[in-house]
Amino acid sequence: MEVFTEKLCSDLDKNIAIMDRLLHYGDSFDLIKRTMQINNTRLVMYYIDGFVKSEEIQRLMLHFVTLKDFGDGSPGAAQRFADGCVPSAEVDVTDSVDSIITMVLSGCTAMFSEGFGAECIIIDARTYPARQATEPENDRVMRGSRDGFVETLIFNTAMLRRRIRDPRMTVQYISGGRSSRTDIALCYMKDKADTDYVKLLTEKLENMDTDSLTMGHESIAETLIRKRWYNPFPKIRTTERPDAAAASVLEGDVVLLCDNSPEAMIFPTSIFDFLQETDDYYLPPLTGTYLRIVRQIVFWSTMFVTPIWYLLLMHEAILPEWIQFIVPADSGDLPIILQLYLTEFMIDGLKLASMNTPSVLSNSLSVVGGLMLGEFAVQVGWLCSDVILYMAFVSIANFTQSSYELGYAFKFMRMLLLLFTALFSTWGFIGGVLLVLILIVTNKTVNGKRSYLYPFIPFDGRALARLVFRLKKRD
Repeated sequence: MEVFTEKLCSDLDKNIAIMDRLLHYGDSFDLIKRTMQINNTRLVMYYIDGFVKSEEIQRLMLHFVTLKDFGDGSPGAAQRFADGCVPSAEVDVTDSVDSIITMVLSGCTAMFSEGFGAECIIIDARTYPARQATEPENDRVMRGSRDGFVETLIFNTAMLRRRIRDPRMTVQYISGGRSSRTDIALCYMKDKADTDYVKLLTEKLENMDTDSLTMGHESIAETLIRKRWYNPFPKIRTTERPDAAAASVLEGDVVLLCDNSPEAMIFPTSIFDFLQETDDYYLPPLTGTYLRIVRQIVFWSTMFVTPIWYLLLMHEAILPEWIQFIVPADSGDLPIILQLYLTEFMIDGLKLASMNTPSVLSNSLSVVGGLMLGEFAVQVGWLCSDVILYMAFVSIANFTQSSYELGYAFKFMRMLLLLFTALFSTWGFIGGVLLVLILIVTNKTVNGKRSYLYPFIPFDGRALARLVFRLKKRD
């Protein structure tokens, strides 16, 4: 969006002409220009229909009709009128044309008058369409709160304020995108968050070189981290739960909220943070610890189950008798490596079909489709039952954590390990594991002084203990 450097003047007609030209008045039906003549004084208001309640505008108009003095055009007249005669909670005065344009397009009402001189009064009486704060679909809990972030920024900050009633909690406003000028809020505790890290994030957000943030948090992530696109590991952690975001703020993290997005971004990010779930903290410490350990073991095994099984099949002749049961009795007509890759693609195909199927039919069609494809594939000879068993475990175990992006990162690493194992056998498997470690260690994030492998690098024993065990919450 173009930045307008013009300033208002004391001539009302010239100011109105500037606004009509820059707002392209008359081209858009939802841009309202309301002119009133009260006691030989002209009042002109600009606002966007749909962002302002008609009842609020009517209430203001009825109040202004009762007034007799709208200022004398002298310096400070607009501020005196705003302080004494505008019955609204949020009022501002400005002479910047750029600020006026931005505020009007954001939903505020701009009011001009001959008595305001070279200034304009901004009345923030906007209201955005919003849905109910229902529980997020991909982060449900058995116990705990059932609310979730919505697409309206001010509602999301209010849900954090409701949980953190501490004046040290800071909500810093930033505008991003040349055309979209999207509202962004950085939330952090002044005495707990790293000041240098907050400054680093602020500078990166203020210097974002992008036209718009139409995809919300994903647009911000791609703008903040432009390099190493080939590394599939998630670079920023997100959550749709206000309680999880509030807990992160209290632990010293920085939470970023973006208007039009129901997700909060949490900085800095460690790969181990993705394997923590909100339910762990709503259950007793022993139960939470057990679930956390099971989650870690099961999810990390999804990367290695099929590559290790395939590696053992490649050395079938030297396998001890007690492990011979892993060798399929009927391996099918296709090579095992092709069966594994084919099943990986089939699972993704079923996911895509389920996502694009009407909700009334999605569950039944996905189950029936999986059973039919698996059963007929075995009968025809494309797949063996062992492949379906291992891939079923991998698919189900992937849902032990809620990060869709991390699940696909592990999927890509699993497929890479399979390829290296098929090409170079044992040395290929070892080389693939080393490559996975290199990708994790070198993952580019906005972490400041922290590593993606924190608390291992740099080592923090207390943080590591809290990662493995669900300990009592710190004060």
